[in-house]
Amino acid sequence: MSTTVDPITRSVVQHRFSSIVAEMGEATLRTSYSQILNSSRDFSLAICDTKCRLVAQADHIPVHVGALPWAAHAVEERFQDIRPGDVFLLNDPYHGGSHLPDLTAFVPVFDGERRLFWTIVRAHQSDIGGATHGAYNPNATEIWQEGLRIPPIKLYEAGRLREDLLDMLALNVRNPRDFRGDLAAMVGAAHLGERRLAKLFAEFSSELVEEAIEMILDAAEQQARAVVSTWKDGVFYGEAFLDDDGFGRENIRITAKVTKSGSDVEVDLTDSDPQAISFVNSSHANMQAAVVMAFAYLIDPETPKSSGALRPLKIVAKPGTIVWADPGRPVTLCTSHPSNEIVEAVVKALAASCPDRAMAGWSRRFRIAIQGEDPRTGREFIWHMFHARPGGGASSEGDGWSSIGEWHTAGGIKFGSIEVAEARFPLHFKHHELRADSGGDGQYRGGLGVALDLVVETAKPARANTAGDGARHGASGLLGGA
Repeated sequence: MSTTVDPITRSVVQHRFSSIVAEMGEATLRTSYSQILNSSRDFSLAICDTKCRLVAQADHIPVHVGALPWAAHAVEERFQDIRPGDVFLLNDPYHGGSHLPDLTAFVPVFDGERRLFWTIVRAHQSDIGGATHGAYNPNATEIWQEGLRIPPIKLYEAGRLREDLLDMLALNVRNPRDFRGDLAAMVGAAHLGERRLAKLFAEFSSELVEEAIEMILDAAEQQARAVVSTWKDGVFYGEAFLDDDGFGRENIRITAKVTKSGSDVEVDLTDSDPQAISFVNSSHANMQAAVVMAFAYLIDPETPKSSGALRPLKIVAKPGTIVWADPGRPVTLCTSHPSNEIVEAVVKALAASCPDRAMAGWSRRFRIAIQGEDPRTGREFIWHMFHARPGGGASSEGDGWSSIGEWHTAGGIKFGSIEVAEARFPLHFKHHELRADSGGDGQYRGGLGVALDLVVETAKPARANTAGDGARHGASGLLGGA
């Protein structure tokens, strides 16, 4: 039945979708177990339709959301018999995932017999097994050394939990309590989105909602094209570098050839360097997300970042390169590096086309995960350091944000309360403060980083593993900035 959707109704539907994913985020935050989710907020929410188009997202982690349509496609491709009450999981980077720590839960949304949408939650797990606690293994030369791989699987069948499968998953991680609690929070949040959509269908009819979605996606495309059409036409080049792969190979180059014509933008990464031995490779979905991030950062912030807004964008890349590794290669660092470098290469290129919208480089990632026993409780813990966040790049509008994080999070990951961290873990923060004069100079300076003095107060030996990049090739200045 054809329905005419007036602009007011269309706006109501759009804002309802936005409120649904925001509420899903609050549910994840308030019910998850691990510090990495309920303090640092390393999770993202989205709604896709059955065509795997991104319809709505919450403002959380951009590198997650840009990859979710590929994850939805992997589930659609694997399963034909999808019923109400089913819940699906995946994390495998070669089946729509970005890296192994990011587990994704999918709930199908029906109206009667018709399946219309997916409510999706992607959340970084505190541990996913593998050779090192906290998942990042700089010594990995193949993905099997990085952790538990989960292709698209069905965790619930028609509302019934496959307990043997959950037991198998929890057995292969170091902190099964947090894993089970976080997974329950993810599934619960996805079901919350399902219930809210059912209520929306009851108010407006699913046919009207579907028609409104088409109009919303078309409007986002129009808004994005209106911005892009004001940029200078031409072919532009940008590049960025990884320091090394940890195995002796240095200065790994990511290059972007960007062709802007009218209201279309093509980003070609095919000349990027060959894939690496180690975990600095990018998965396909992560590479797609990184290019989407760069484009999304340059269009208007008010434009919904849906599949409609991305229609002007075409991405070209080549398997076997650092930005699109072959199956079996390790990729765990990829959501930080090379995703940051992909974004920077694209933004550098487009700075010649839209200099007023471009940003200088955002700082690089340095992470620590500490495993030990809390002497106050005798319980094992894994703590991920999201404190000491680096600064963001300056723009033509002003200074960069201090301690905001990296390109791939854009402020979505929080460092959380120091006092809460000290209460939950055997840690003492002697000081945690903005580092003066640490932003790059220019008419507008980059955001400041942070100086941190941290004491780990364990009685037994604790272990830390680290990963990061940017000691040699730090955040780039732009348009003459340092």
